[in-house]
Amino acid sequence: MHSRVSWLLLVSTLLLSGASFAQDVSGPALKTGDVISFDKIDSLERYLPKEFWDNRDFFFYEGMQMRIGAVQADYTPADAYQAATKANEGKAKLGAESSLSDYVSGQPFPMEKIDCNGDPQAGAKIAWNFDRRWDGEGGAARFIYSYWDRGERLPLYYEGKNRRVSLSGRVEPEYQATDGDVFRGEQRKRAAGIEVEAPFDSRGLTLLTYRYKGSQNPSASTHNDDTWVYSPSLRRVRRISSAQRADAVAGTDFTFDDLFSFDGVIPQYEWKCIGKRELIAPMNSQAKGYPIDKEHNFGPFGLSYADDTWDVRQVVVIEFNPRAADHPYSKKVIYIDEQAMEPLYSFAYDRKGELWKLIWHNHRWSEDPGFQEYKGWPGIERPRDVTSVSDVIVNVQTGTGNRIEYWDRIGTPLDSKGALRRYIDQNRLTKGR
Repeated sequence: MHSRVSWLLLVSTLLLSGASFAQDVSGPALKTGDVISFDKIDSLERYLPKEFWDNRDFFFYEGMQMRIGAVQADYTPADAYQAATKANEGKAKLGAESSLSDYVSGQPFPMEKIDCNGDPQAGAKIAWNFDRRWDGEGGAARFIYSYWDRGERLPLYYEGKNRRVSLSGRVEPEYQATDGDVFRGEQRKRAAGIEVEAPFDSRGLTLLTYRYKGSQNPSASTHNDDTWVYSPSLRRVRRISSAQRADAVAGTDFTFDDLFSFDGVIPQYEWKCIGKRELIAPMNSQAKGYPIDKEHNFGPFGLSYADDTWDVRQVVVIEFNPRAADHPYSKKVIYIDEQAMEPLYSFAYDRKGELWKLIWHNHRWSEDPGFQEYKGWPGIERPRDVTSVSDVIVNVQTGTGNRIEYWDRIGTPLDSKGALRRYIDQNRLTKGR
C-alpha cells in the first residue's frame, strides 16, 4: 500500500538575454523537412545538451527516423495570458530565499527583461516564470505509466486519469475582479487529483492534493502540500504527509519533485541562470502512441522519442542547488523553452557531483490541426498551449527508467464552478463508494 500511495503522489504532481554557451556551430544547420536516420546523428550533437549526447545510446538506434519540424515556431501562449502579463508587470516581487509576493496572474517577470549576466536574481525569476507558465486550467489527461530495466519492460504498470486545476493566477476575464483567484479568499494555489483504473488490484485508488499559496513563502514559513488518498482495500481516506518531496518514490527512479522536470517548492533551492542556446526537442509530436498504437517503437530501452518530429528551439538554462543538506541531489540543470516555458530536458546530479538522472519530455501544440480534443472556452478563444504527451526519466547509472504516456490531454476547464468545487472536495474521494 505504501508504494502505491507514493506512486500516486508522484503522478498527481503530474497529470534572455545574457550569458550563452560556447556552442559548436560547425556543419550545416538543421532545417524543416530534414530526416535524421541513425547514420546521421552526428549532425544533432550541436543541438543537444552535452549530458544527453553523452548518453545517446539510450535514445538513438538503428531504424530511427527523426523528422525536423518547425524552426523557431510561434508557440506564444494564449492572448489572455499575454494580456495578464502586461497588466500585472512590475507587481510580483522576490523576497528572502527567492520567495514570491504580490503575484496576480500572467508571467511574473517578463522574460525579455531578464538579464542573465547582470541580474543575480535572474535564475529565481525564471524559475517562477516556469512555475507559473501557461497550461490552460492546469491539464487533464488519461495516462499509462510503465517501468523499464535495461531495455526490459517490467510487468508493473498503472493506468488511469488525472486532472490538475489552477485555483489562483487565472487569466480569464471573469477572474480579474478577484486578482486571478477562482474563489474569493482562496489560499490554495492549485489542486490535483488522480484515479487509478488498472491493474485490477489497484483499481479505485483515488488521490487529491492541495498546493498552497504559502508554498511561495521563505522556507521557515512554507505551507507544505496536503494530500488525501482513498484506498479501496481499506475503504477509507488517509491523509498523507508530502513534506519529503525529494524522497525517491518506491519502485521508480522519480522523486515527487521530478515531474515536469521540477515541481518542487522554489524557496527551498538556490537558483542561477546559466544562459541560453539553440537546441532541438519534440515540441509537437506527430507520433501515435498509446492507446492508438500500443506497440509504438520507443527504442530498445523503451525511453526514446527519436521516431518523431523535433523542432529547433531557443531555450534558457537554469540550475538549482538544494538548501537542505540531506537532499539527494547536489544540483539539477533544467532546459526550458524560452517562449512556451515548458521543460525540455533536465539533469540531476548526485551528492558526488556525478550525473544520476536524465529527464526529458515530448509535447504537443494545441493549435495543431490534428489536436481536435483541446477546445477553447470563455475568455480563451484559442488555448495556444504546448502540453505534455509523454515524460521519461532515465537513471543513467543503472539503466533503469520510467515512461508516462498521456492521451486526451487538454487544459480546458470543467463545465462550471460547481463542478470544480465538487472535484476538489475531499468528500469526493468516498462519495458513492
